[in-house]
Amino acid sequence: MNIGDKVRLLHGTEQGIVRKISSSGRIEVEIEDGFLIPAMKSEVVIISEVEANYFGANVGVEKEPEAPMPISAPKDQGLYLAFLPINDQSLSLYLINDSHQPYLVHTSEVFGANHRTLFAGTLNPGESKKIDDRLLKEMDEWPAFLIRFIPIQNKLEKAIPAFERQMKMKATQFFKHLSTAPILGKNAYLFAMEQTTKELDIRSLNAELNQISNRPEPIKAEKPPRSIDLHIEQLHPDPDGLSNSEKMRIQLEIFEKNLNQALTSGMDEITFIHGVGNGVLRKEIHKRLSQLGNIKYFQDTQKDQWGFGATLVRIS
Repeated sequence: MNIGDKVRLLHGTEQGIVRKISSSGRIEVEIEDGFLIPAMKSEVVIISEVEANYFGANVGVEKEPEAPMPISAPKDQGLYLAFLPINDQSLSLYLINDSHQPYLVHTSEVFGANHRTLFAGTLNPGESKKIDDRLLKEMDEWPAFLIRFIPIQNKLEKAIPAFERQMKMKATQFFKHLSTAPILGKNAYLFAMEQTTKELDIRSLNAELNQISNRPEPIKAEKPPRSIDLHIEQLHPDPDGLSNSEKMRIQLEIFEKNLNQALTSGMDEITFIHGVGNGVLRKEIHKRLSQLGNIKYFQDTQKDQWGFGATLVRIS
């Protein structure tokens, strides 16, 4: 097996191109959505040219790379919150202004009715400002971030309304935002600050800037059990009264909740027992796991006990 080979994953329906091979036998496969799936060599099979010719030209053929989806920021706004990795444990927080408009910016942590200011000042066009550092394993303890923008207009022109953005980071969504940060020019977890229709009460903002709030002790992330049973009978008192879509929603919510806790509490692995059934839940779980960059690999496990009804997740 070589870099560039077309392969299919044995534990799912995904197929793609080998992009990395390590001496330990681990590989990374780029699937059609541009995501890199970690796997072992033993978990993939090479797609031969004969198979491609028999089943059609599109089998195992690398697609033309699609243009990256734009960050959902208004045109010419270009305001971002970036989490720049320092190492595999720490991140630095940056505010980035990639627009032509200067802003007064106030960034704070929100603890219920209490706030703690991280940054208050001017953010000029083409400028980035480091505002704090964070530990990745404590993500579940991070408070929400409240960021307020007041445009600076030095000439008489149509007023640009002030706006704010409040964000609470969630591990399963956070790691999907890896992108090249403007101004910094480095890979970071990048979040666009969308302008909302809510305008700021400047008097209230000034009053908050003059207040000092005490930071309460954060609640430590609790480790979930190493094995999570997703059978609906274990999750709901009346499963017979639920539709199939309701059952799936409940099972995926429990899956994401426990995966978040496993990621943020520093666990090295966790097993999800989803059952065999029609395979829909297993396929959706595998799909979501394949989109996360901090998963070493995942595989069917303990076949002697659950058949193909359990998935082991190794966390990097």
